[in-house]
Amino acid sequence: MRVRCVGGIVLDGAGRLLLVRRGRPPGVGLWSLPGGRVEPGESDAEAIERELLEETGLAVVAGGLAGTVERPGPAGVVYEIHDYFAAPRAGAPAAGDAAGGALRAGDDAAAAGWFGRDDLDRLPLTSGLLEVLDAWRVFHARGVSG
Repeated sequence: MRVRCVGGIVLDGAGRLLLVRRGRPPGVGLWSLPGGRVEPGESDAEAIERELLEETGLAVVAGGLAGTVERPGPAGVVYEIHDYFAAPRAGAPAAGDAAGGALRAGDDAAAAGWFGRDDLDRLPLTSGLLEVLDAWRVFHARGVSG
């Protein structure tokens, strides 16, 4: 069975990436992009905006597709993850901001934070995350304007 998921790539004004530490399987305790399953009838953009708000408290606007990966899940499930750039929503109240303000971890996220590229070498990340971020040149890309 395939499960469609989305992830949000959000960079702040200092070029730091928004990550969450997973509080539940898969990947419990590991840092990853915020995101999750696309609900029935929901667009990818709607799913990104909902998931980031639930997991980080940050209201965002979804942007362009960065890339897609597949990850194995339990009992033969394959997670098909579509990662999109996103930017903080202009004028929207949020627990975080583009300058790296306070975030509120929620839903299945145990923690949320902003990290520079060099920080990622020292963090326990979900499998393959660093490789795809580098391949997609995330730290050289621009997100969307809110």
